[in-house]
Amino acid sequence: MKTAIIGAGRKRNGIGQYIAKYFHQSGAQVTAVLGTTESSAQQAALSLASYGITAAAYTGFSEMIEKKRPEAAVIASPVDTHYHYLAQCIDHGVHIFCEKPFVSMDDIAGDAGACLGSVFYEAGRRNLKIAMNAQWPFSLPFYECLCGPVAPDETQNFFIQLAPSVSGKDMILDSVPHALSMLYRVFGSGDVAGLHIRENKKNKVMEIIFDYVHSGGVCRTMIELVHTLSQPRDFAYGFNNKIVHRIIDVETYDICFQYQGQTIHITDPLELSVQDFLSSVIKKRPPAMGEQMIINNMALLAQIYQNYSNAELIEE
Repeated sequence: MKTAIIGAGRKRNGIGQYIAKYFHQSGAQVTAVLGTTESSAQQAALSLASYGITAAAYTGFSEMIEKKRPEAAVIASPVDTHYHYLAQCIDHGVHIFCEKPFVSMDDIAGDAGACLGSVFYEAGRRNLKIAMNAQWPFSLPFYECLCGPVAPDETQNFFIQLAPSVSGKDMILDSVPHALSMLYRVFGSGDVAGLHIRENKKNKVMEIIFDYVHSGGVCRTMIELVHTLSQPRDFAYGFNNKIVHRIIDVETYDICFQYQGQTIHITDPLELSVQDFLSSVIKKRPPAMGEQMIINNMALLAQIYQNYSNAELIEE
C-alpha cells in the first residue's frame, strides 16, 4: 500500500516519523513526505531513511498526489491543518490515518457530529477508511494479563496519568483524546457529566474529573495531566483502582507494564494501531478507531476543553 506522510518532522514533538516506521515495518510502501518548506520536507525524508524508507520530499499536496499516487496518507501535521488535509485526501480517494486530536476546536465549532458527519459521509461514498491514531486502547489485552478482565458492567472507576509536553489548556487537546478513546473502547459511546477541572499552575498539573455515562451505567473518571519535558515521560492507567505503570527502556524503547511487582513486555500500541488501520483497508472492514469513536471523542473533548474557563485554580 503506497503511503504518504503529511508532517513527519519532530519540530512540535510530533510522532509522524514513528508512524511512518510502523507503516514501513507492517508492509506499506512509504513513498512520500509532505512538509511546509523544502528544508523541513528534506529533513523529514532524511529522518525516515534511518528506518530503511526511501521517500520523496514535497511541499505541495497536489504535486505529491499527482506524482506518487498514494493509496493512504498519514496526517501528522499540526492540528489546525487536519481538516484541510482530510478534505483533500477524500477528494483524491486516499485512505486516512490521522493523528489525534482529529480536528481543531475551531473546525468543529461546537458541533462535532455536524462537522465530522459530512467528512465520513464523503469518505463512505468513496469506500475510504478513516482512523484516528488513539493507540492506548490496543494495550488493553496486556493490561488484562496483569490485572484481570475489564468487565464494563463491573467497572466503577478509571484513572489515567499522562505527561504532555505542553501546558495549560493545550494539555487537554494533547492528552485527553487518549483517555476518551480508552473509555470508548471499554464502554462504547458515552456522555460526560459532573465535569470538574482543577489546575495547579505552579506545578503545571491538571486534574479532570467526571462521570462517564454509558448505556450500562457510570464510570467515575479521573485524568491527571502533568506537564513534562524530560524523557521518558510517566504514563499510567487502570480500572477499579488496578493501576499499571509504563516502563520504557530508553536504549531499546522496549515497553513494559508493571503492576504490584509483576512486569510484562508489551507490543508498542502505536504499532498495533497502525496494523489495525492497514488491516481495515485490506480487509474492507471498519477500523477499531473509526467513525463513531472519533465523533464521540471529539464531542466530549470539545465539552471538556470549553469547560476549562471554569477550572478551579489551586495555589500552593
